[in-house]
Amino acid sequence: MAREPLATGATVDGFLIGEKLHSGGMAALWEVTRSDIDYPIVLKAPQIQDGDDATAIVSFEMEQMILPQLTGVHAPRCVAVGDLARQPYIVMEYVPGHSLLPLLDKAPLPIADIADLGAKCAIALDAIHRQHVIHLDIKPSNVLIRDSGEAVLIDFGLSHHELMPDLLAEEFRLPIGTGPYISPEQVRGVRSDPRSDLFSLGVMLYHFATGQRPFGYPRTKSALRARLWRDPVPPRAIRADTPEWLQEIILRCLESDPGLRHPTAAQLAFDLQNPGEAPITARGRKTQRDSLATMLRRRWRLHSTPARAALPIAEQIEAAPIVMAAVDLGDDLTTPSDVLRETVARILRALPGARLACVNVLRLNRIGANYVLDEQGRNIHVQRLVELREWARPLGLPEGQATFHVLESPDTAGALIDYARVNRVDHAILGARARSPLLRLVGSVASRVIAEAPCTVTLVRAPDLSVADPATAADGASDSWKNG
Repeated sequence: MAREPLATGATVDGFLIGEKLHSGGMAALWEVTRSDIDYPIVLKAPQIQDGDDATAIVSFEMEQMILPQLTGVHAPRCVAVGDLARQPYIVMEYVPGHSLLPLLDKAPLPIADIADLGAKCAIALDAIHRQHVIHLDIKPSNVLIRDSGEAVLIDFGLSHHELMPDLLAEEFRLPIGTGPYISPEQVRGVRSDPRSDLFSLGVMLYHFATGQRPFGYPRTKSALRARLWRDPVPPRAIRADTPEWLQEIILRCLESDPGLRHPTAAQLAFDLQNPGEAPITARGRKTQRDSLATMLRRRWRLHSTPARAALPIAEQIEAAPIVMAAVDLGDDLTTPSDVLRETVARILRALPGARLACVNVLRLNRIGANYVLDEQGRNIHVQRLVELREWARPLGLPEGQATFHVLESPDTAGALIDYARVNRVDHAILGARARSPLLRLVGSVASRVIAEAPCTVTLVRAPDLSVADPATAADGASDSWKNG
């Protein structure tokens, strides 16, 4: 299956080939241009010779199938693909930025940098998971950071698209992936669980935190299988200044059972973006590996339980949304808090895997002084946090399912919309008062959140409240709008 080598100055399907940018064992990258494309692009061509490993050919086919399906800033834009029978290639957007690979030599990294990089990667994973794609080869060399700050995932040759044929699973039986990063379920032949990507991200975060790989660099199948039952050395045993919250997040990602990891990439990103709110369990406090007895029990349980395909990605994401409740603590923001709480309770009963973010906006003055203390001399911000926790107490939620946030801003609606966008909120719940002459003049907070928040919005109405027409108000009624 030899091909004529590509060369600078040649033309392929209208693309003028420029300088070779990279040459690896699997593929080469060339700078290319075409007259109708006004942004930088590159051509990726496989290094295929007669007798080459068939996985290299199939993985390039997979990338040709999957990359054109992806949209958004977290994957390169696909421009064109070339016929495998003539000249196989992928032309895609050239992403200016830097790879995470050089950071391995600088590890251990500052804690704040680890959390920031991890959140960016988790947000990128959430974006591709919502497009039915599991990457399955997350590692530092496959993550770029754009100059604008977003993480970009590259090299989708080992990926799985749940709406397309999985050629790798159909044609090969051995685990496929990069040894240090491959998840336990991949070792067992399961390629359909998006939480596999969270495991690989956990390996990256562990290395960034400690300077070591959690499972070494296994080169045999038996060495790979050890991660099914053997836990890594806790980061705090290697790096004493590792915060408990960061160890909690990393070791949760590295759980051998995917059901014990974060249910979605969005929830992982939420914990990394809100470290003070991340629940701490025994995982975060441990300083030694699990006992031999614990390891043997885990090994027996995994050996006695057959590997199972995961639920469809959309079902996993829908079962574990991030829900934001905008709670009125005196800012005249929403419907009375007990009515709002009952709506939240109904939603959480239907979605026990949801994360609840209880949010209050402490409005600042645009002009004039803002006061830190209330009339009793208490810190207003701290007092609001205490009141938020009291508001949520009747919900009876398990530890860690709810987090509490006071946003300080002169723009209540803007603060809620920004919070929903940054934290990947799936569902916002709030209320609105509609009979104020001022609101009729400038528009309500609720109407702006409905129009601009990138999520589903449920508006709760008490008996004397109405969204638009007072005649249609009902006790505890609610309306929902889905935005994207």
